[in-house]
Amino acid sequence: MSCIRSIVAVSFLASIGVSTAVTAQEMISDTTARKQPLTTWGVQFEEFEYRYSDDDEELGVWNADAFYGTDDFKVRLLTTGEYEIEEQAYETLENQLVGQIPISKFFDAKAGVRFDTPEGPDRTYAVLGVAGLAPQWFEIDANLYVSKDGDTSAELDAEYELLFTNYWILAATLDASVAFSEDEEIGVGKGLVSTETGLRLSYDLIDRAFSPYVGVVHERKYGDSADLAEASGGGTEDWFAVIGARIAF
Repeated sequence: MSCIRSIVAVSFLASIGVSTAVTAQEMISDTTARKQPLTTWGVQFEEFEYRYSDDDEELGVWNADAFYGTDDFKVRLLTTGEYEIEEQAYETLENQLVGQIPISKFFDAKAGVRFDTPEGPDRTYAVLGVAGLAPQWFEIDANLYVSKDGDTSAELDAEYELLFTNYWILAATLDASVAFSEDEEIGVGKGLVSTETGLRLSYDLIDRAFSPYVGVVHERKYGDSADLAEASGGGTEDWFAVIGARIAF
């Protein structure tokens, strides 16, 4: 009897082991919708603002991003622009369509095309860049551009947020552009082209979905780009008072 009981016990334990292995395998190979990457979409305005300069220039400015996809791959439509209110003309207008994939825990790589349609000649560029969170919580967006005529340039956008409270936030920004070749038709000289630095104090009125802010922005052109701006009757440096909002939905 003891021998029979031993055989039954072994058989019972073996059946449990097989059942557990099969269940684990089914969980690993589960390809139902609940195991697929979550698809998300959204639209956000990092900047949606009115600027008034020390030379009485008035601008409407935006920096927006619409995205669709998963954590593994998403498509982004980015648009930035400056609209001169008095002249009723675009000072700058830039649109990008890029695909983005993760390359590390904190950074994504992106590639696509950029279309510039300001008041002057249109331009089209290929885009290659990275975006993510650098050490010390700096948000970084770096891009390399190559035009259809072979003109190359690079741009670095950096932002740091200082939280006074859960609602009051001071954001410091730096945008810098460098050209490796000259494009006189659009006022771009070789070397450091321009920088834009800003400080914006915002209040999270509705979570992070709607955050009005006030601030100050400084724009400056350098080197050959400054010479081209002066030759066309423009300025090389401006200070702006800013009022606007960050919006996400």
